[in-house]
Amino acid sequence: MKNFLLLAVATVLGFASATAQEIKFGVKGGLNFANISGDNTKGIDVVTAFNFGVVSEIPLSEKFSFQPEIMYSGQGYSFDDNTVALNYLNIPLMGKYYLTKGLSVEAGPQIGFLLSAKNEKTNVKDSFKTFDFGVNFGLGYKLDNGLNFGARYNLGLTDINDLEGFSSKNKNGVFQVSVGYFFF
Repeated sequence: MKNFLLLAVATVLGFASATAQEIKFGVKGGLNFANISGDNTKGIDVVTAFNFGVVSEIPLSEKFSFQPEIMYSGQGYSFDDNTVALNYLNIPLMGKYYLTKGLSVEAGPQIGFLLSAKNEKTNVKDSFKTFDFGVNFGLGYKLDNGLNFGARYNLGLTDINDLEGFSSKNKNGVFQVSVGYFFF
């Protein structure tokens, strides 16, 4: 058992050192077009907000990469000229498959942590759950100079409402476009 553990550690360290030169780190930011789906959403409108954060791309093979991110994401919805602004710290864990050089399709889970929730200037954070779980699907294009572009849809999978006696179930939905840059 001890030899097996040593072999596993040596293999992981060897893989890490072999790929460490290829791991890329960068930043990205863009626009969100957010809404909610579910019960009682007739007349609910899209809100536009920002997203920004840090990313890393870890090549697993010539065609596959793993891209973890830490992103601020402005989300929410609008109704009757009132906007509910939901601000999250999202952690997407994206798998990327390169169709051709630079062009990739991506998918993966995301967990979100609610930072704040406001209806106009009123704090309504207690009306929403602290965690949000979803899955992302998207496309990306990366240039050789590090500049990259992306379009992604986040499909919320969990009910975001947290009001006692409130039976409506709603989920986040966010279409994102972004521009980023890998430094190295």
